Amino acid sequence: MKELVIGFLGCGNVGGGVWKLLEGFEKELAQRANLKIRVKKVLVRNVNKARTCSVPQSLLTTCPEDVLCDPEITLVAEFMGGEQPATEYMLRALKSGKTVVTANKMALALNWHRLHEAARHGRAGLYYEASVCGAIPVIDVLSGPMQSNRISSIMGIINGTTNYILSRMYEQGEDYAAVLADAQKLGLAEPDPSSDVEGMDAAYKLSIMASLAFHTRVPFKQVYREGITGVTQEDIAWGKELGYVMKLLAVAKREGDTVEVRVHPTFLPKEHPLSRVHDSFNAVYLSGHACKEMMLQGRGAGDLPTASAIVGDIMRAGNATEHFFPDSAFLAEPDVSLQFTRNWNTRFFVRMSAVDAPGTLEKIAGCLARENVSIATMVQRDAPVDGRLTLVLITHSAPEMSVQAALAAMPKAVCQVQSVIRTEG
Repeated sequence: MKELVIGFLGCGNVGGGVWKLLEGFEKELAQRANLKIRVKKVLVRNVNKARTCSVPQSLLTTCPEDVLCDPEITLVAEFMGGEQPATEYMLRALKSGKTVVTANKMALALNWHRLHEAARHGRAGLYYEASVCGAIPVIDVLSGPMQSNRISSIMGIINGTTNYILSRMYEQGEDYAAVLADAQKLGLAEPDPSSDVEGMDAAYKLSIMASLAFHTRVPFKQVYREGITGVTQEDIAWGKELGYVMKLLAVAKREGDTVEVRVHPTFLPKEHPLSRVHDSFNAVYLSGHACKEMMLQGRGAGDLPTASAIVGDIMRAGNATEHFFPDSAFLAEPDVSLQFTRNWNTRFFVRMSAVDAPGTLEKIAGCLARENVSIATMVQRDAPVDGRLTLVLITHSAPEMSVQAALAAMPKAVCQVQSVIRTEG
């Protein structure tokens, strides 16, 4: 049986989950992969810190060289998170011939080309299944079975924290701030939740998925991003009444050489498969020319779900005779023929406060018509208050810039736009 000697960079929640899985599932892993995995060194900031896993004190070190420069360690598992120093440590490991397994979506999305070149230089492997959607094998599907498809679109719920918050707001009618506070108490949201609720986490993941799906580098800087901090219970209630469910959706579409990549709150029809993905679950909905529509769903976060993907990569890397790199996804920049657009076509939910007076609807409709935006649904709720009423309209599919131009042209004395939410599905 082959022995694989590995080193950890970091040992927080995810690293602790990997340790638990390697320790508690050791016999099964050995039988299934004919591989004995031995952790030799674990890099930590503080060797005396209390931990949730039983890593022996003798394995702990605060010196990166104990992992990166040990010739017996042939695989490095990175759990540090963040761009630095994780990226530099991974580059050093790869250049010296050590395979790297990571869940670090930020480091990958921002430095794929550097990590790839380092892996090639060191003839090492770079594995990152856990970087997107935890235990869901999205990377494997995009890199393997879906190679026979021309993928035209990806829509994903790829951040568990925001899905939990929006699910609670939809199902229980709670406000954003109250649900966020509960999510933090439950450990589903970080003390500083900005990466999740502002859409950064999802944008990093979308950059990775879109690059693999479209066989070209889709840089993080090209991903349009809006978070959920401005979402109100009023908007969710309106959507519910009209048959929609709100999700923080990651969307990537390609038509010819035109690509759109965006993360933002989105209304989906309640019958759409993604609308039924609740709590902290993740899901990715793909469309390919051969496979048509398919969806992958499961636990997208948490120590053990993420650890399962990492250990799977460790086993795969440990038995690999050569390592595969999709060249087109790892370029520093996308192909020059590719055009990234922010003028996508979709439908829009618009909530506004309008003056209750003759001619108001005509003026609103006129602004939209001048930009060739047509109205699919218009609803007025309740009696006017202080001479104004709430008006909600849903457009037919229209270009983003046309809708934004029409809304900007609406006279504020007549109506004030309070919320604009894109709709898909």
